[in-house]
Amino acid sequence: MSTAKIKPHKKVGLALGGGGAKGLAHIGVIKELERAGLEIGAIAGTSMGAIVGAWYAATKDIATLEKLFLSVKRDDVVPMYKLARRHDGRIFKDDGVTKFLESHLDGMHFDKLKIPFKAIATDVKNGEQVVLSEGRVVEAIRASSSLPVVSNPVSIDGRLLMDGGFVNPVPADVVKDMGCDFVIAVDVSSKWFNFSEEKINVFHIYSLISSALSIIEYQIAQRVLTNADVVLMPSVLTFDWLAFGEARDIIRHGEEEAHNHMAKICKDVGHIMPEKTYFERFMDFILYAD
Repeated sequence: MSTAKIKPHKKVGLALGGGGAKGLAHIGVIKELERAGLEIGAIAGTSMGAIVGAWYAATKDIATLEKLFLSVKRDDVVPMYKLARRHDGRIFKDDGVTKFLESHLDGMHFDKLKIPFKAIATDVKNGEQVVLSEGRVVEAIRASSSLPVVSNPVSIDGRLLMDGGFVNPVPADVVKDMGCDFVIAVDVSSKWFNFSEEKINVFHIYSLISSALSIIEYQIAQRVLTNADVVLMPSVLTFDWLAFGEARDIIRHGEEEAHNHMAKICKDVGHIMPEKTYFERFMDFILYAD
C-alpha cells in the first residue's frame, strides 16, 4: 500500500492510553495513520501506550512491532494470579517480548528519538504525575507500565515510579503541551466490569484486578480527554487485560476505529490523503464494508 507522506497544515499529536493487551489497538491506529499519509509530530503514552509509542517514536517501524505481538500465543502469557507470585512483573513466560524491546531500545535516549515522545508515570510517594522525557527510554517505559503489587516500582532521579494510568491514562493534555495543533487520543479503557461470574475465587481474581484498573483509567481519562480534538475508542471492551494471544483481533479493531474517523481527521487537519490504488480500494471494501 502507498505510504507517501503529505505534510499537513496542522501538527498532529498522538496520545496513547493504557489498558494492557487492549492497548495493542494502538498498533492498528498507527497503521491507518500511515496509510493515510499523516505525519505524527509528537507522541505521549501511558503504560501499554508508552510501549507502543516509544517503539514507534524510536523506529517509525510499526510493522515489526505488530509482527512481534502477533507471534505471542495465549500460553505465553502468565495469568495475573500467577504473575503476582513472580515478583518480577514479567507478563510473558519466556520474556521474549520484553527482551526484544529492551535489546532494541536499551541504548536509546529521548534526544535520539525520531519523533518527540513523553511517557507518563505516577510517583508512588505522593501520587503526582511524572512526565518522563529525558534519559533512557527503556527506563521510562518500565516506570510507565510498572503495575502495583505485580511489579516493583522503578527508581528514576530519586523518585519511585509506577504505572501512569493512575494519574493520566490517556495523556492528551501532555501532547497538547508538546506544541501540537491537533491531538488524536486513543482510549481503550472500560467503564464497567467485564465479569459475569457470581462466585469469585483466586483463579478469577486477575479478571477483577484488570477490570478495576480499567474503571479507574476510564474515570480519570474523562477529564483529560477534553484536550483531544478527536477521541478514538476501539471496540476492545470484551478483551481481557492479558489477552495478548488475541493480538490480531485487537489490532484490527484499532484499524477499524481509525479508518472510520480518518476522513474527518484529514479534513480537520487540512491533509489531503494520497490517492488509493484499485487494490487499496478493493481491500478497504473487503476489510471495512458494513
